Amino acid sequence: MKIVSPDIIHKTDVGGVILNIHSEEEVLRSYKQILENVKRKVPKARVYGILVEEMAKPSIEVIVGCIKDRQFGHAIMFGLGGVFVEVLEDITFRIVPITRYDAEEMIREVKGYKVLKGYRGFKADIDSIVEVLLKVSEMVSDIGIINQLDLNPIYVYERGAKVVDARIILD
Repeated sequence: MKIVSPDIIHKTDVGGVILNIHSEEEVLRSYKQILENVKRKVPKARVYGILVEEMAKPSIEVIVGCIKDRQFGHAIMFGLGGVFVEVLEDITFRIVPITRYDAEEMIREVKGYKVLKGYRGFKADIDSIVEVLLKVSEMVSDIGIINQLDLNPIYVYERGAKVVDARIILD
């Protein structure tokens, strides 16, 4: 469950996310807890509701983001996701639109590529990451009013990937 508020960007930091909910009782308790947490930490936040979504199976986390630069237009970013993006700062950028070659090169450039290409019997689905990068590049090219976009984390599995959280800021 996640808080829905235009005033809260980092939901976890304000207690706006509760995971692993297994019963109706837990849903009700979590709902109340999220609202209490948010009211205490961000009392003036506009709250539109609480999103209930599937609990994704954790895996390797990556981030895909975009930012609009006045001079260059949109730049797309890739790196290891979750908290690692802030801690390791292992990211790479390209100007949009990107090609398949650009997307593959971005993935290979990050130090975390060693983790993605395989360790301890797990190998991330690199093609799925490439597809996400290409689709995001296409989307921000087609929808010019996107100022910022963050897909973080994206869980990458041996087959496929799943965007777990997204944030889009429009001009």
